[in-house]
Amino acid sequence: MARSTKARGQTAAKANQPFLYRHYTPEQLREALRKMYLIRRFEEGAEESYMRGLIHGTMHLSIGQEASAVGICMALTDEDQITSTHRGHGHSIAKGADVKRMFAEFFGKTTGYCRGRGGSMHIADVTKGNLGANGIVGGGIPIAVGAALTAKRLGTGKVAVSFFGDGANNEGAFHEALNMASIWKLPVVFVCENNGYGMSTSVARSTAVPNIADRAAAYSMPGVIIDGNILSKVAEAANEAVERARLGQGPTLIECKTYRYRGHSKSDRNRYRTKEEIEQWMTQHDPISLYEAELREFGVIDEAGIAAIRADVEREIAEGIEYAKASPAPEIADLEQDVYTELA
Repeated sequence: MARSTKARGQTAAKANQPFLYRHYTPEQLREALRKMYLIRRFEEGAEESYMRGLIHGTMHLSIGQEASAVGICMALTDEDQITSTHRGHGHSIAKGADVKRMFAEFFGKTTGYCRGRGGSMHIADVTKGNLGANGIVGGGIPIAVGAALTAKRLGTGKVAVSFFGDGANNEGAFHEALNMASIWKLPVVFVCENNGYGMSTSVARSTAVPNIADRAAAYSMPGVIIDGNILSKVAEAANEAVERARLGQGPTLIECKTYRYRGHSKSDRNRYRTKEEIEQWMTQHDPISLYEAELREFGVIDEAGIAAIRADVEREIAEGIEYAKASPAPEIADLEQDVYTELA
């Protein structure tokens, strides 16, 4: 009898915990923290390599947005699919990409995910369900709808997730894709990472509605607005949307309110934002710091555990950069390989 009473007490206690701690094991919660660290240190490592002249071209960093990528992907399996954006490194890592191959792609080496042909903006890993990042604003949204249509027609049970930025919500592809997905009740989740600025233009100056998720009502789907820097809130919204999609109830539009610490790209001088604004987000709303504090509060990790994760990530990043530096560059004779086009 005592054991039964204790079991009931444990069940009741767990029921009173926040969503994240009811649905994920401590190991899974610590892995989420590791991925957030991995995303940030990958991008910092890429930025450092760029400054040293090891990487050419440009890049779009998502430092400050790690909770959005990891929280959404926690609800997905390897079979589920995502489409990403020009700011897609975090999505790739959250979906299980190997940072060694990502660095190799950055460095233009043949061991990269796209054999060095895609670079920063076009990393893909179909083995993990990552259908690819896309340099076209809003370009991944209709691709995700197509993947969801395939999943529904074939009965695979897969869910497609489309990540896009606030600028994409004013593209025609956004409206066409949401309308079609709703009409056919496709298993797709639309995730807008609203970091406040489309290149150098604020959302307030470019979008007529105060919240991008408000536009979901026009397409008869739920519109969910969340703090995109709090991983637990992102994960809960993602799980509800993914479950709805799997049950055949159609799409959801999730708006993650977040912020990028760096400029739009490496050519952005950041003159449209104040230093005070950036500093406030970095000190008061940092997603990694917030998640660390939450994990400590619920006894999931201590300072030693955090230090161990950080050390492991540093090792993985250092190994990834060395792997990329040592990998072979493409041969000129192979210029036409792995490049696809439609023949007339």
